[in-house]
Amino acid sequence: MQFESATSRFFGAGALALALALCLCAGPAAAADALRWFDADRPSHRATQAVELLADAASQGLEPQDYAADALRQAVARAAQGPPWGAAAIERLDQALTTAMERYLKDLHEGRVDPRQIGNGYALPPRDAFDAAATLKAALAAHRLVEAAHEAAPQLPQYERLRQALARYRARVDDPVWRQPLPPLPAGPRGGAGVLQPGQAYAGLALLARRLAAGGDRAPQAFVPALYEGPLVAAVEAFQLRHGLVADGVVGRATLAQLRVTPAERVRQIELALERLRWTPLMQGPRMIVINIPEFVLRAYDVRDGRIHVQLRMKVIVGQALDKRTPLFDADLRAIEFSPYWNVPPSIARAELVPELRRHPEDFEREGFEFVAPDGRVDTTLSAANLAALSAGRLRIRQRPGPRNALGDIKFVFPNRDNIYLHHTPATQLFDRGRRDFSHGCIRVEQPVALAEFVLQGMPEWTEDRIRQAMGQGESKTLRLPDPVRVLIAYGTALVVDGRVHFFDDIYGQDRLLDAALRRNTENRGQTPLYR
Repeated sequence: MQFESATSRFFGAGALALALALCLCAGPAAAADALRWFDADRPSHRATQAVELLADAASQGLEPQDYAADALRQAVARAAQGPPWGAAAIERLDQALTTAMERYLKDLHEGRVDPRQIGNGYALPPRDAFDAAATLKAALAAHRLVEAAHEAAPQLPQYERLRQALARYRARVDDPVWRQPLPPLPAGPRGGAGVLQPGQAYAGLALLARRLAAGGDRAPQAFVPALYEGPLVAAVEAFQLRHGLVADGVVGRATLAQLRVTPAERVRQIELALERLRWTPLMQGPRMIVINIPEFVLRAYDVRDGRIHVQLRMKVIVGQALDKRTPLFDADLRAIEFSPYWNVPPSIARAELVPELRRHPEDFEREGFEFVAPDGRVDTTLSAANLAALSAGRLRIRQRPGPRNALGDIKFVFPNRDNIYLHHTPATQLFDRGRRDFSHGCIRVEQPVALAEFVLQGMPEWTEDRIRQAMGQGESKTLRLPDPVRVLIAYGTALVVDGRVHFFDDIYGQDRLLDAALRRNTENRGQTPLYR
């Protein structure tokens, strides 16, 4: 038969039965679906696009080896140029390409790891269903594979900016400026820790200038002065600003540590930031408040036409890194409490407040504390019996509204299992610090009035004057919001701000945990290769 003769030439006599089964028994639709990447016995243009996308996975902060990118690219090249393959080999390669592309699309859209695996207790909110298999099938049918891959990734300007930053930092990995170590800084007063002050001499000025230029904080050809002064100090200040440091131009231990971080380490930091963006819900509602813990910054923004429009940015103080970390979660802000009581959490009352009041009983009245019984009865008397009842959990303690109240004069309430909320603070001087992890877990905000105005945008009767009046009246009042505002407590140590890449310390060790989880993920996938 003519058909049999042609099939034998293409696939080999031993594969004739399989070829007939694929083409005749399964039916035209099934056969077309079974071989997505081949036209007859040769890889199609779609296969070439697929292996190019997989080989370029690193540009998305992904691992090409997770998708057998090299093996599949070589196999497609051999199939395109070499002798005709048998039907079984074609089907195996075709299926491997399908599996790899489905995994790639899913990873782009959802991320490679579940954030709950990295120990932060974050519970993912419901997400739109994403069917990688259906997405791939539709993309192939419409001849828009590349477009489908682009659409699977987070549709956020920040994501694309970080991708561009990733390419730039990858290009710097072999820059020789990082091979030579920076010399020790000049000794501090009385032999203390080294520090470089403006006006001082420093043996590493030329190398310092080159590293600043490599990071874009200084013009590459700018003059290097004999002393640390002028534009070089300004370049250090720009560097400090990008790395979450106090921009004072003084090179101390913290600034030197950031100057020593290599481009390869920054590449990994950006890759981790891209992974987080794949599962961080930044566009859940028309208005959102997002706190980025390592940056110590709150942003309030509107979401319009699928884009983020930042309306407000302010400093925040978060939970102490050692043992009082602010958890990561998202919730609806449902109320504002003016002139709030501070209901001291039992753990803080037992571990800190009771011992403090026993040592300094005068603090009880001066700070405005009072005991509250289970039936609501209030007792303003400090006694050994009441302290014992507080320790045993038979009483609770709270601080009355007033200028010394730990919550300041306003509290933003979003119900959550950890009893975390946003609030003001009388200790406003702490906002001037570079690193701001001082709280017991709740988040202190720098500009409470501006935040209240953002939250109350839909209630025009709540003017700035009225907000300030309610904050200062000294009587607790709760205002329920008709339209809740989504609050997201997030974690990212790399961020593009105003066109420049900013890096922040991994204060809670979350980068380290995510890096380990991603490496385990790749190791597990490597145990069952997609194609070899």
